[in-house]
Amino acid sequence: MIDLHSHILPGIDDGARSTEMSLAMAQQAVDAGVTYMMCTPHMHWGTFDNDIEIIQPTFVKLQEDIKNEGIALTIGWAAEVRLNEMVPVWFKTGKLPFMGEFKGKKVLLLELPHSHVPASTDQLIKWLLNNGVQPLIPHPERNRDIWERPEKLRWLKNMGCLFQVTAGALTGRFGELVQDISLNMLDDELIDIVASDTHDTKRRPNDMKEAFDIVASQGSEEVANKLFISTPSQIVGL
Repeated sequence: MIDLHSHILPGIDDGARSTEMSLAMAQQAVDAGVTYMMCTPHMHWGTFDNDIEIIQPTFVKLQEDIKNEGIALTIGWAAEVRLNEMVPVWFKTGKLPFMGEFKGKKVLLLELPHSHVPASTDQLIKWLLNNGVQPLIPHPERNRDIWERPEKLRWLKNMGCLFQVTAGALTGRFGELVQDISLNMLDDELIDIVASDTHDTKRRPNDMKEAFDIVASQGSEEVANKLFISTPSQIVGL
């Protein structure tokens, strides 16, 4: 499986706190059936002020450590970018880390606030699409605005967004409501990718294997392969 959302890089956001934890997370990912993992630390202006100059060397060091430990996991890097007014500026100055490409557009993991969908969201999404950037929205199933108004999922999808649902949402790790929304999204064919969004090995572990089995059971093996393997592989060019 190809896991395009993780907080495995040590010490730069609310994910892995140490290299030891990062290596444990890498091994857990392998045990869950993941062969490729994208490292996507938060770029959240004023909270986690990460940028390319911070992320890249942290990634290179972890890549070396994983190789030295003999863990059979290939990693890449990008970032989970919180929606804010700086995104167009970062784009114009070459400061946005992209995950890869999808249908000719560069893929940006664009995070909404957990509390709501900001009024300016549609304007930014349209601007990004017009500038050759494909927004991939992580964990929409955990947005409280969407809990109250599920029709916003279709609104975002119709604008051109891709959706990445968290594996743990499908397994029930975030509660029954989030699980129900995730399964409804599966039934409505609104999910483009499933990823772990792993932050550690216990509280936010890698649930990819269990989630794959759920999707294969409630959807089909073909759908599971698309969400966990073929679409993410297309984005990263594997």
